[in-house]
Amino acid sequence: MILFQSSWKLLLRQQRKLERLSVKDFYQTKHVEHKGQVDLVTETDKACEALIFNHLKQQYPSHKLIGEETTAACGATELTDEPTWIVDPLDGTTNFVHGFPFVCISIGLTIGKVPTVGVVYNPIMDELFTGVHGKGAFLNGKPIKVSSQSELVKSLLATEAGTKRDKSTVRSLRMSGSCALNLCGIACGRIDLFYETGYGGPWDVAGGTVIVKEAGGLVYDPSGKDFDITSQRVAASNPLLKDAFVEVLQQTE
Repeated sequence: MILFQSSWKLLLRQQRKLERLSVKDFYQTKHVEHKGQVDLVTETDKACEALIFNHLKQQYPSHKLIGEETTAACGATELTDEPTWIVDPLDGTTNFVHGFPFVCISIGLTIGKVPTVGVVYNPIMDELFTGVHGKGAFLNGKPIKVSSQSELVKSLLATEAGTKRDKSTVRSLRMSGSCALNLCGIACGRIDLFYETGYGGPWDVAGGTVIVKEAGGLVYDPSGKDFDITSQRVAASNPLLKDAFVEVLQQTE
């Protein structure tokens, strides 16, 4: 538990450095590259990841590191049981490029392949979500909890998958462009349901899953099975909605 607490405090100390870097670049012209036909990468993605990685290497030289812009680009994304920091330096890069403020830095620590520390920070909106296994979840230092909604017809659904909107089962649909912030939306009760298939990798969910669970929520595979951080399939909700949500998801697959 000392490791969890020190890791969380360590990341908080880097918050302002990341904020200055990200906010400054958000309001300037971006230098954009393509990763494949659709995915984008900016100089800010690379700079944020370098800042985070360099600091973690100094503090925890024996820990493994997985990051979207470096480790993953080299094809080395295998997750082991060793303590591993999983970093998305800028989740929502397309939003960032277009000046849409739904962007964040997502950091998770896994031990035995289990997410145990999560930090998700939106520097544009100055919202810091944190969670440590067994210690609760917080937004800017204040405790957060998932919603108490129990009916699908009154639920707000967020997803990044191309899905048909069904007015008979959900009130509305949001596609925001950030998997990590969607998970945080579940954690603080802003949204009731979230699922996504085919997202980039474990860096999109490593931080947010901790925060959801510590806020009293559930994270699982859209089929209803246990969540696998390497599967690129995730669903999340409060406990009251899981069964009905899984039933609907199974009908759409």
